[in-house]
Amino acid sequence: MMAGLVFNGLDPHPHLANLTSSSFGLFQPAMHALSSLLLLGACAVQTVFGRPEDSHARRDAEILRRSVDSFIEAQTPVSWERLFCNIGADGCRAQGVAPGVVVASPSKHDPDYWYTWTRDSALVFKNVAEAFTHSYNSTFQRQIQNFVISQARLQGVPNPVGDLSNGAGLGEVKFYVDLTKFTGEWGRPQRDGPPLRAIALMTYAKWLVANGYTSTAKDQVWPVIKNDLQYTAQYWNQTGFDLWEEVPGSSFFTIMSSHRALVEGAALAKSLGLSCPACTAAAPRVLCFVQSFWNQNQGYVVSNINGGNYRNGRDANSLLASIHNFDPTVGCDATTFQPCSDKALSNHKSTVDSFRSIYAINRGIPSNRAVAVGRYSEDIYYNGNPWYLTTLAAAEQLYDAIIVWKQQKSINVTPVSLAFFRALVPSVNTGTFAESSSMYTTILNAVQTYADEFLTIIDQRKIPGGSMPEQFDRNTGAPLAAADLTWSYSAFLTATARRAGRVPASWSAGTGNTLPNNCAAIAVAGTYTTATNINFPPSQTPGAPSPTTTTGSVPQPTSCGEVLVTFNQRASTEWGQNIKLVGNHPALGDWNPAKGVVLNSGQYTASNPLWSISVLLPANRRIEYKFVNVQADGTVRWESDPNRSFTVPETCNEVTRSDNWR
Repeated sequence: MMAGLVFNGLDPHPHLANLTSSSFGLFQPAMHALSSLLLLGACAVQTVFGRPEDSHARRDAEILRRSVDSFIEAQTPVSWERLFCNIGADGCRAQGVAPGVVVASPSKHDPDYWYTWTRDSALVFKNVAEAFTHSYNSTFQRQIQNFVISQARLQGVPNPVGDLSNGAGLGEVKFYVDLTKFTGEWGRPQRDGPPLRAIALMTYAKWLVANGYTSTAKDQVWPVIKNDLQYTAQYWNQTGFDLWEEVPGSSFFTIMSSHRALVEGAALAKSLGLSCPACTAAAPRVLCFVQSFWNQNQGYVVSNINGGNYRNGRDANSLLASIHNFDPTVGCDATTFQPCSDKALSNHKSTVDSFRSIYAINRGIPSNRAVAVGRYSEDIYYNGNPWYLTTLAAAEQLYDAIIVWKQQKSINVTPVSLAFFRALVPSVNTGTFAESSSMYTTILNAVQTYADEFLTIIDQRKIPGGSMPEQFDRNTGAPLAAADLTWSYSAFLTATARRAGRVPASWSAGTGNTLPNNCAAIAVAGTYTTATNINFPPSQTPGAPSPTTTTGSVPQPTSCGEVLVTFNQRASTEWGQNIKLVGNHPALGDWNPAKGVVLNSGQYTASNPLWSISVLLPANRRIEYKFVNVQADGTVRWESDPNRSFTVPETCNEVTRSDNWR
């Protein structure tokens, strides 16, 4: 059965400084525009924070601010250039790469990163799409469209995890850069790729809707998104490998990303005149599980549970989860682990502090100053070093927090977050501090300075010319590991965008941050279809709809024509066996066990051998069904006659069928 969960020293690369890009000119106008936007925003934000209490602090803060401003001004165009250099087919370091495909790094040995990772690619294009929505550029749009096309192809590539017939193949971690399958040994499946890809594509789809191109979002982009949402709703409650692809279990980053994708997917579907019942059914249960990662006694997130037990749990996984689920419209909501929430700030301190004593380059730095941040303290990959993207994530979370505090014009210090704030402002106590208070200004200044110090670390560790690899040495600070890591550049760009006050669009977190009464796990069986209509209409510019535009109001679903039916089956099995549901409807495989629905074993125990799956079935339809046991060798054993049967009621509520193997 598939594992499930139960609720309750290399040389640096100085030669890279000489990199030039024949394709850089394609992106220069947009990059310069974005650089100007970020710098103007940074200056606007910084003037608020330029009033320290004494002249020495004022001088030091001003020096730091100017230094970071200069770093951003020089590094921003370099980061955009190097990022696009790693995207096929016209990227300067992406020869032979399919259009729209992100290469993790041009490094082909020690380490070999000449692959495309679904997770990395999604995060990179989430950044590209967010930048595009703030400053239109036709070249960015072409790259995003190429990404949609490439991912539609990639979803249909059979691989060691499976294929698209039951969605399992979407959990494959990486592919060759020509979009063929990788069959080597690896930690698979990894379940963060589909929800992250859906999030990236939804960023573009929402821009299309906002600018009058609803039909393009619905016809070209939604079919790709839908496959990923179906996968997320079906497989979120099964274990997979963690963010770093090393240990199986349940990953906080994956579960957080899954919740966001399902909530955002339901909202997007509604705007397209569609529905995503699998999203609305699963999202609240996923949010319940998010809460399970919080260690209340220690005040931090245990980033991997149900596996990876040799780690203490403090992991940059949690910092990345917070920043990539930032929604500025829900304030400091702790349920969705918003960056300024008391839990997220307590976790920030605990996670950052876990690296203070283990890296030689961090030793001697006071506890109120920024330090280099790695993945997790037990890391041994390349001897376990700080990473550029994790250090930048530490900064980005603080910039996110500042954005919200300024919006709400207050800062709330709770017993949970008090240790974080006292490390920076020793005199602070619990309470809510309004914008008019001196404590509000003191805290804001201190957090801004702390965040900027993380950027200063990156400035000091980059390769001359602006190249950023994957890591820098824990003892010497020398850059090492994968050269020109695409994710490193994307992490710099998102962190500095937040420093400039550029906020991402809401993902409708306010509609999905309430915990349900029923927190039992649920898995919704998905239906998957290869997206084939991926030819984008031309001339889709802001506010200028093409002839393909949907006009008038968007129709909304008016009835519950489909009912979510949960099938619970108690059947004792041996390792390698699976229970499938088959019946007289296409959603149940039309009596073909090969097309039947695999039940989820996430709640299976020896005393309660429960298998479960939820399936959308048409209301007022008579359903006949049986369960089958699929052996490890593929042999199918049917349960005894007669067929089970019932009529799906006409209701919008979930229906449950509970059976025992016979």
